[in-house]
Amino acid sequence: MRLLLMSDTHLPKRARQLPAPLLDEIPRADVVFHAGDWVDTATLDLLESRSRRLVGVYGNNDGAALRARLPEIAYADLGGLRFGVIHETGPAQGRETRCAARFPDLDVLVFGHSHIPWDTTAPTGLRLLNPGSPTDRRRQPHCTYMTATITGAGLGEVELHRLPPR
Repeated sequence: MRLLLMSDTHLPKRARQLPAPLLDEIPRADVVFHAGDWVDTATLDLLESRSRRLVGVYGNNDGAALRARLPEIAYADLGGLRFGVIHETGPAQGRETRCAARFPDLDVLVFGHSHIPWDTTAPTGLRLLNPGSPTDRRRQPHCTYMTATITGAGLGEVELHRLPPR
């Protein structure tokens, strides 16, 4: 099973559209995750229309229209793994311990907000993934997104993709 992870698209505020390499990944993915800060409903409509399955949440920059359509926290059971999606997890320091305590039944937590890619594993085994932002790199060298696979053994390869400058 192939997964596509993104967050913090901030359209059309930070870019006019999603980058072509990211759009090309959507039909290849069995499940698309978006960890909030869409900003416009057009991006949600686009991902809903192009994705086989979309798991998304609203972020702190998302208004009433997005909050009416998306939860604050989403869950998905995929290939024997329990996924959670949330926009914000708080400061980097102590993140693994804090998230493991808050989400003891999850195997993988996808989050956003910081625009900083993150891939760590808590002592409990919880994998924390932040794909960064495909449209607003902030202080990062590149705009980014992630892909991952689920194999019979669990979460397989997780890859951070760097997008070319706009």
